[in-house]
Amino acid sequence: MNNDKNLNLDEIRNNFPIFKRQVNGKSLCYLDSGASSQQPNCVIDSVCNLHKNQYSNIHRGVHVLSMESTTLYEESREKVKNFINADSSKEIIFTRGATESINLVAQSQVRVNLKEGDEVLISHMEHHSNIVPWQLVCNEAKASLKVIPINDKGELDLDHFNSLINEKTKMVALTHISNALGTVNPIKKIIEISHKNGSLVLIDGAQGAPHSIVDVQDLDVDFYVFSGHKLYGPTGIGILYGKKHLLEKMPPYQGGGDMILSVRFEETQYNDLPYKFEAGTPNISGAVGLGKAIDFINEVGLAKIIEHEDNLLDYAIKELQEIKEVKIIGNADKKAALVSFIIDGIHPHDIGQFFDQDGIAIRAGHHCAQPVMERYGIPATARASFGMYNIFSDVDRLINSIKNVIRIFK
Repeated sequence: MNNDKNLNLDEIRNNFPIFKRQVNGKSLCYLDSGASSQQPNCVIDSVCNLHKNQYSNIHRGVHVLSMESTTLYEESREKVKNFINADSSKEIIFTRGATESINLVAQSQVRVNLKEGDEVLISHMEHHSNIVPWQLVCNEAKASLKVIPINDKGELDLDHFNSLINEKTKMVALTHISNALGTVNPIKKIIEISHKNGSLVLIDGAQGAPHSIVDVQDLDVDFYVFSGHKLYGPTGIGILYGKKHLLEKMPPYQGGGDMILSVRFEETQYNDLPYKFEAGTPNISGAVGLGKAIDFINEVGLAKIIEHEDNLLDYAIKELQEIKEVKIIGNADKKAALVSFIIDGIHPHDIGQFFDQDGIAIRAGHHCAQPVMERYGIPATARASFGMYNIFSDVDRLINSIKNVIRIFK
C-alpha cells in the first residue's frame, strides 16, 4: 500500500535524487526527517545555479551579480513571511538555525531585561537548544528556570503549567512539536494564558514548521523559530520570527556587516529591521535554497503533506502495537510525523545499526532531549520520523526489520 488519494507519491519521490541510491545493497528507506529532511531537485538546483551563474555578496554591490543575489535573498525572506503569515518581512530574521534563533532571543530580549528573582518557564520535553540558552541567562541574572512536567503519555501537565506561571514569569519557551515524542502541544492556548499573565512566548518550531500550518498572527506568538534543514532546505539557515515592536526594542546580537548604518569611534548607528540582527555575510545560498523549499512545499500542498504524514504515523503506530516486545515512548492524543520506541532487551543503537544493514535510516539516541529520557527511565529510543516522500512500504520495511532484529537478538 503506497498510494495516497491526495498525493502523487511517485512524482514526489522522483523529485528527491537521494532515493535513486542504495545503502548496503538495498534501496534507501529514509525515516530520519526529524533530524534532517532530504532536499528536492529544485532546492539543489537553485543553490547550484546561484553559485554557477549569480553568486556575489549582497546588499552592498552596484553590479549585476550582487543585485541578482540580493533579489533572490530578499525574495526568500518574503516567501518565509508568507509561509508563516507574518505581518511584515521586517519580522523575518535569517539565522544559522533554530538554535541560534533561540539564543538570539535569550541574549537580546531576555538577558537584558531579566532580574534577580525573575523566572523563565520551559517544559520537560524540550530539545537541549531550548533549555541551555535559558539556563545561561538565568544563571547570570540569578533568575529561576521552571519546568512544566509531562504525564506518562508525553503530554504537558497544563494544570501544573497554570500553577507555575506567575507575575515573575518573563518568558515561556516551549516546543511546538516534541522531537523526541512527537507530541503536538496546545501552543495557542498556552500563548493566550501567558499573555494574560504578561509573559512573552517563544515557540520552538523546528518540528512544527514542517509538520503543521503555522500562522504567527493567528497564534499571536511573540517569537517563532525554525530551521531550513528540517523543511526540505539546506543546512546552516534558520528563521527567527519576532513581533516588530519587540525586535525594534532589542539590542543587536552580534556586530558588523549589514547590521550597521554608520560606524565612528564615538558611536555606531544600527541598521533597521531585519538587518539589525544579520551581522556579517549571511548564508546567501542557504536562504535561496530555503525559499525554493517553501515553493516546493506550496506546490505539493502543506495540508496534503500533513494528512499523508498523519496516515503514515497512524499506520506505523498500529503495526508497532502488534509487536509485544516493542514499547512506544510517547502516546499523546495528538502527535505528528514521528514515533519513538524501544525493544525489550535491545539497545536502540544496536537497532539502528541493524536497520542500516537493511538500508533503513532511523535515529537512535537521546535526540538531544536527555530530560525526556530520564523522565521515562531509559537511556535512549529508536525514532522513525516521516516526510512527504515516505510511503507505506517504508513502514512495512521498518516493521519487518524490527521482527528480524527481535528474532536475532532474542
